Amino acid sequence: MLNWTFNRSGITADASAPGGPSHALTTPPPLETKPAKSKIALALGGGAARGWAHIGVLKALDEEGIEVGMIAGTSIGALVGGCYLAGKLDELESFARSLTMRRIAGLLDFAIGGGGLFGGLRLTKRMQEHLKDMTIESLDRPFVAVAAEVNTGHEVWIGQGSLITAIRASYALPGIFEPVKCNNRTLIDGAIVNPVPVSVCRAHEQQLVVAVNLHYDLYGRSAVIKHNAGTQAVEQPRPSKQPEEQTRLGMTGVMVQAFNIIQDRISRARLAGDPPDLALHPKLNDIGLSEFHRAGEAIDRGYYETKSKLSELQRLQDVMVR
Repeated sequence: MLNWTFNRSGITADASAPGGPSHALTTPPPLETKPAKSKIALALGGGAARGWAHIGVLKALDEEGIEVGMIAGTSIGALVGGCYLAGKLDELESFARSLTMRRIAGLLDFAIGGGGLFGGLRLTKRMQEHLKDMTIESLDRPFVAVAAEVNTGHEVWIGQGSLITAIRASYALPGIFEPVKCNNRTLIDGAIVNPVPVSVCRAHEQQLVVAVNLHYDLYGRSAVIKHNAGTQAVEQPRPSKQPEEQTRLGMTGVMVQAFNIIQDRISRARLAGDPPDLALHPKLNDIGLSEFHRAGEAIDRGYYETKSKLSELQRLQDVMVR
């Protein structure tokens, strides 16, 4: 008769042996395996010099062993994201931290009669030192750079071909860098149409999307103001040297502020309709678009913002395992 006592304790009996089992076999304990975690897709937003914060974000993720499955980048987000997937993030960080006002001026080549103040050839030459002949297809994970077609206003997703060309097209800020000719299309900065490209990650069926928005704290949610135009048709000049008078912006300052407003408003509208699973908002409102020499500050702020959201990100990874 079968001995059920032995069975309950994980021991089997040899039926051929009289008087009970001849030997006992214990069931080995199951191997402990770490629970699977969902990879994240990063939507790295545009923001010129503020975009160095993306380096800090990626460094923090790497430190925690959080795997990035895809990157969609706009403008400088495309630059940082492309270099990261190409294995060149450390080189980019060293370059960024080495920038001074004088070095920045040396990288800009004035383009007389072109579509922008600078041709961008010197910057391209620097990129070629590390990314020469590299294609998007050669990267080990999906990468998309977002640009805009200047003649039609189309949003252009570049997911194949030369990595350098894709990055250049994505950061070709109107009026600053010349547009990039790419397969019969004239492309400019993607921040004009999609400043934080969450929609690109969603279209690639990414389950867990993390957005890095570099403009969140510039203006807040804004307001609608009912204003009085006054009684005079033309405002009279005010006395000079009034302490409360704001500093004049000048033509360049007005252009920069206008571009900031455009990016902020488009970002809020698009993210409201297609929100990420988690948004990172480094505090960068005091760093100007052209202050590339403040890379160290921007990188640190991106790093600490990511560290502050790690518990929430790890929770989402556990919940959204495929």
